[in-house]
Amino acid sequence: MKDTTGKDLKRFNYLLGETEAAYHEASLRLGLSDSAMRILYAICDSGDGCALGTIRRHSGLAKQTMNSALRKMEAQGALYLESVGGKEKTAHLTEAGKALAEKTAVRILNIENDIFACWSDEEVKEYLRLTEQFLNGFRKRAAQL
Repeated sequence: MKDTTGKDLKRFNYLLGETEAAYHEASLRLGLSDSAMRILYAICDSGDGCALGTIRRHSGLAKQTMNSALRKMEAQGALYLESVGGKEKTAHLTEAGKALAEKTAVRILNIENDIFACWSDEEVKEYLRLTEQFLNGFRKRAAQL
Protein backbone atom coordinates (compact mmCIF):
# COMPACT_ATOMS: atom_id res chain seq x y z
CA MET A 1 0.00 0.00 0.00
CA LYS A 2 1.35 3.43 -0.91
CA ASP A 3 2.26 5.90 1.82
CA THR A 4 -0.13 8.41 0.24
CA THR A 5 -3.18 6.14 0.59
CA GLY A 6 -4.36 7.79 3.81
CA LYS A 7 -3.97 11.25 2.30
CA ASP A 8 -5.55 10.16 -0.99
CA LEU A 9 -8.47 8.51 0.79
CA LYS A 10 -9.08 11.66 2.83
CA ARG A 11 -9.09 13.70 -0.38
CA PHE A 12 -11.45 11.19 -2.04
CA ASN A 13 -13.86 11.31 0.91
CA TYR A 14 -13.69 15.09 0.99
CA LEU A 15 -14.51 15.30 -2.72
CA LEU A 16 -17.31 12.76 -2.36
CA GLY A 17 -18.83 14.75 0.49
CA GLU A 18 -18.46 18.04 -1.35
CA THR A 19 -20.06 16.55 -4.46
CA GLU A 20 -23.04 15.36 -2.39
CA ALA A 21 -23.25 18.80 -0.78
CA ALA A 22 -23.19 20.50 -4.19
CA TYR A 23 -26.09 18.36 -5.41
CA HIS A 24 -27.97 19.01 -2.16
CA GLU A 25 -27.46 22.76 -2.54
CA ALA A 26 -28.64 22.63 -6.15
CA SER A 27 -31.78 20.76 -5.09
CA LEU A 28 -32.51 23.37 -2.43
CA ARG A 29 -31.93 26.23 -4.87
CA LEU A 30 -34.42 24.61 -7.22
CA GLY A 31 -36.97 24.17 -4.41
CA LEU A 32 -36.86 20.38 -4.12
CA SER A 33 -35.92 17.90 -1.45
CA ASP A 34 -33.01 15.62 -2.26
CA SER A 35 -35.41 12.69 -2.56
CA ALA A 36 -37.73 14.44 -5.00
CA MET A 37 -34.78 15.61 -7.09
CA ARG A 38 -33.28 12.13 -7.24
CA ILE A 39 -36.62 10.63 -8.29
CA LEU A 40 -37.21 13.26 -10.97
CA TYR A 41 -33.64 12.86 -12.16
CA ALA A 42 -33.99 9.07 -12.44
CA ILE A 43 -37.25 9.37 -14.37
CA CYS A 44 -35.84 12.01 -16.73
CA ASP A 45 -32.68 9.98 -17.28
CA SER A 46 -34.68 6.81 -18.02
CA GLY A 47 -37.43 8.29 -20.15
CA ASP A 48 -41.19 8.12 -19.81
CA GLY A 49 -42.35 5.42 -17.47
CA CYS A 50 -39.59 4.41 -15.10
CA ALA A 51 -39.77 1.20 -13.07
CA LEU A 52 -39.63 1.81 -9.32
CA GLY A 53 -36.72 -0.63 -9.05
CA THR A 54 -34.80 1.45 -11.56
CA ILE A 55 -35.57 4.64 -9.66
CA ARG A 56 -34.37 3.03 -6.45
CA ARG A 57 -31.10 1.81 -8.00
CA HIS A 58 -30.40 5.06 -9.84
CA SER A 59 -31.37 7.33 -6.97
CA GLY A 60 -29.60 5.45 -4.19
CA LEU A 61 -32.60 6.09 -1.94
CA ALA A 62 -33.70 3.64 0.70
CA LYS A 63 -36.93 1.88 -0.27
CA GLN A 64 -38.95 3.52 2.53
CA THR A 65 -37.57 6.99 1.73
CA MET A 66 -38.31 6.54 -1.96
CA ASN A 67 -41.85 5.31 -1.31
CA SER A 68 -42.55 8.22 1.02
CA ALA A 69 -41.26 10.73 -1.53
CA LEU A 70 -43.22 9.06 -4.34
CA ARG A 71 -46.45 9.25 -2.31
CA LYS A 72 -45.83 12.93 -1.62
CA MET A 73 -45.07 13.68 -5.27
CA GLU A 74 -48.15 11.73 -6.33
CA ALA A 75 -50.30 13.72 -3.87
CA GLN A 76 -48.85 16.94 -5.31
CA GLY A 77 -49.81 15.83 -8.82
CA ALA A 78 -46.27 15.55 -10.16
CA LEU A 79 -46.48 11.86 -11.03
CA TYR A 80 -48.66 8.81 -10.99
CA LEU A 81 -47.86 5.16 -10.44
CA GLU A 82 -48.99 2.44 -12.81
CA SER A 83 -49.08 -1.29 -12.04
CA VAL A 84 -47.40 -3.33 -14.75
CA GLY A 85 -47.96 -6.79 -13.35
CA GLY A 86 -47.57 -8.38 -9.96
CA LYS A 87 -45.95 -5.98 -7.56
CA GLU A 88 -44.15 -4.10 -10.35
CA LYS A 89 -44.98 -0.44 -10.83
CA THR A 90 -43.72 2.35 -13.00
CA ALA A 91 -43.72 6.06 -12.28
CA HIS A 92 -44.94 8.46 -14.95
CA LEU A 93 -44.71 12.24 -14.84
CA THR A 94 -47.91 14.19 -15.22
CA GLU A 95 -47.91 17.38 -17.27
CA ALA A 96 -47.23 19.28 -14.04
CA GLY A 97 -44.45 16.82 -13.25
CA LYS A 98 -42.91 17.31 -16.68
CA ALA A 99 -42.94 21.06 -16.17
CA LEU A 100 -41.36 20.64 -12.73
CA ALA A 101 -38.73 18.31 -14.16
CA GLU A 102 -37.83 20.82 -16.87
CA LYS A 103 -37.26 23.49 -14.21
CA THR A 104 -35.24 21.19 -11.94
CA ALA A 105 -33.83 17.76 -12.84
CA VAL A 106 -33.37 18.51 -16.52
CA ARG A 107 -31.30 21.55 -15.56
CA ILE A 108 -29.05 19.33 -13.44
CA LEU A 109 -28.71 16.84 -16.30
CA ASN A 110 -27.79 19.71 -18.62
CA ILE A 111 -25.11 20.94 -16.21
CA GLU A 112 -23.60 17.46 -16.06
CA ASN A 113 -23.72 17.10 -19.84
CA ASP A 114 -22.08 20.51 -20.27
CA ILE A 115 -19.24 19.52 -17.92
CA PHE A 116 -18.64 16.23 -19.75
CA ALA A 117 -18.77 18.11 -23.06
CA CYS A 118 -15.81 20.22 -21.90
CA TRP A 119 -13.73 17.10 -21.28
CA SER A 120 -12.01 15.11 -23.98
CA ASP A 121 -13.42 11.70 -24.85
CA GLU A 122 -10.38 10.16 -23.19
CA GLU A 123 -10.95 12.11 -19.96
CA VAL A 124 -14.59 11.03 -19.81
CA LYS A 125 -13.70 7.39 -20.47
CA GLU A 126 -10.91 7.45 -17.89
CA TYR A 127 -13.12 9.08 -15.25
CA LEU A 128 -15.87 6.53 -15.83
CA ARG A 129 -13.41 3.64 -15.95
CA LEU A 130 -11.80 4.56 -12.65
CA THR A 131 -15.12 5.30 -10.97
CA GLU A 132 -16.49 1.93 -12.07
CA GLN A 133 -13.28 0.19 -11.01
CA PHE A 134 -13.55 1.73 -7.54
CA LEU A 135 -17.25 0.85 -7.25
CA ASN A 136 -16.72 -2.75 -8.33
CA GLY A 137 -13.78 -3.16 -5.97
CA PHE A 138 -15.73 -1.69 -3.09
CA ARG A 139 -18.78 -3.90 -3.77
CA LYS A 140 -16.61 -7.02 -3.96
CA ARG A 141 -14.86 -6.27 -0.68
CA ALA A 142 -18.01 -5.08 1.10
CA ALA A 143 -19.76 -8.33 0.17
CA GLN A 144 -17.12 -10.13 2.24
CA LEU A 145 -17.94 -8.17 5.40
